[in-house]
Amino acid sequence: MASSPRLLLLLLLCHVFSTPVAVSGRKVSLSLYYEALCPFCSSFIVNDLPKIFSNGLISIVNLDLIPFGNGWLDPNGSISCQHGQSECLLNTVEACAISSWPIVQQHFRFIYCIEHLVEEDQYTNWEACFQQTGFDSKPVIDCYDSGYGDELELQYKAKTDALQPPHIYVPWVLVNGQPLYEDYENFEHYICKAYDGVPPRACEGLLLRTSEKEKPNKEEPFCYNDGVISSSAAGKKH
Repeated sequence: MASSPRLLLLLLLCHVFSTPVAVSGRKVSLSLYYEALCPFCSSFIVNDLPKIFSNGLISIVNLDLIPFGNGWLDPNGSISCQHGQSECLLNTVEACAISSWPIVQQHFRFIYCIEHLVEEDQYTNWEACFQQTGFDSKPVIDCYDSGYGDELELQYKAKTDALQPPHIYVPWVLVNGQPLYEDYENFEHYICKAYDGVPPRACEGLLLRTSEKEKPNKEEPFCYNDGVISSSAAGKKH
């Protein structure tokens, strides 16, 4: 990243107070279904999503983060995750952050911090994000230790399972309920297109990005949900 995580966290905090409200129009729903240790999810959260806070698009957006991804329930009723128990822990911590700090600018700052550590392969130090963001650790730790975080994850599982069409991979991005599929990196364009009010200045001159999937010799930027792709691939981890 060109900017330091501390600088971006400060910018996000400033936008809690300074982001202008767009004139008229209904807010656009932007939903991100993701899992904490999928590298493409962390990249999207760290490198793409912050743009809507810095350019003011957040003023016309209701951002909904759903940290469950490609997890599943074991026969004993416990949750397992595609990238192991560390991912289950971080999914639950991020669910607790969303519950503890419902204001999107606040919980996104904390989740951004964790996902930046994921990108740096330092995610075992996730508790440092309390100090970096200045947030009290008690609500999140209490949520996790009490088991309430597990209840939240079951709610997110139900929400993920209810997707129509079912999610094929993560990150799975929807604008007003419509999945963007492999074009998710152009989410700003779809937000502006969906907004029925006076478009903010951030919508001017947006350039469509070529999907990584369409570029030769590029790894597909997804973590696949094997249970949806094919029954023969069940149990295979990416």
